[in-house]
Amino acid sequence: MTNIILLGPPGAGKGTQARRLVEERGMVQLSTGDMLREARTSGTEMGKKVAEVMDRGDLVTDEIVIGLIEERLAGNHGSGFIFDGFPRTLAQADALGALLGRTGRQLDAVIEMRVDDEALVDRITGRFTCGQCGEVYHDKTQPTAKEGVCDVCGSTDLRRRADDNEESLRQRLMEYYKKTSPLIGYYYALGDLFTVDGLAPIEDVAAAIDGVLKQAEAGRG
Repeated sequence: MTNIILLGPPGAGKGTQARRLVEERGMVQLSTGDMLREARTSGTEMGKKVAEVMDRGDLVTDEIVIGLIEERLAGNHGSGFIFDGFPRTLAQADALGALLGRTGRQLDAVIEMRVDDEALVDRITGRFTCGQCGEVYHDKTQPTAKEGVCDVCGSTDLRRRADDNEESLRQRLMEYYKKTSPLIGYYYALGDLFTVDGLAPIEDVAAAIDGVLKQAEAGRG
């Protein structure tokens, strides 16, 4: 059972690689956004807390997020976990470390998906997807064969995320560097940090992550 954190700025490809690990290794992806949405409609005590906070328009506290993660950890004993989008701050990293210690688990690797900001802006601002089948395209590197038509399913419902523009992306990058990038030094000091090229082709990134996981597993064994 291997537990990892995927770390990197918005658009680095964390979600894509997490999905591959779920499919290929049977790992469990813990995305805080997904967990909050599911909790809100679950009817559990924790879910009711989440709903109350979100309905007020307030930010969900770290304590609640850690509680949700603890529920997930308790409900799964056979698979490794991928922490995607958490922790985002040093305080959250401390809280996660304490939780793993309490539950007899360990963090095996923190994988930083490093990117060049300018290349990332170019990647994200040119991105669009098919609203029907989810296929991802790019204006420069992967356009549709026929303009305005999905190559896979033939749909003309091609969409761009509202926040996939340069101004919005640069704001999200600044937020990442202010709050989340200190985690790179934090996990480096703990000896848990590994770095891969987040802008390499998807297959190359996947191979690099697989190499990190094998190294972590060998070290643990």
